[in-house]
Amino acid sequence: MSAKIKYVDEPLSKVQVVPDFLPSPAELAFREEGVKVTLALSKKSIEFFKSEATKHHTQYQRMIRRLLDAYVDGQASTRQSTRTPRDKAAQRR
Repeated sequence: MSAKIKYVDEPLSKVQVVPDFLPSPAELAFREEGVKVTLALSKKSIEFFKSEATKHHTQYQRMIRRLLDAYVDGQASTRQSTRTPRDKAAQRR
């Protein structure tokens, strides 16, 4: 690792511009408003999430929250596509 890097002034080969796909700093700093709840879960579930959280160096509560959020997001898209005209009319009222 002590070898020095020697830079040369050579032309670059063909360069490809990659579109910016990273979230903005504002998106990274965004935190959704949380609501504290008391919820009784099975010992088996908590042990699973604690074990997985330890493996992935995160908090088990965060994993459960993300799982629930993913479920809600999936249900929201499913509900929109399966709404009947009657459901849509009721929503407008």
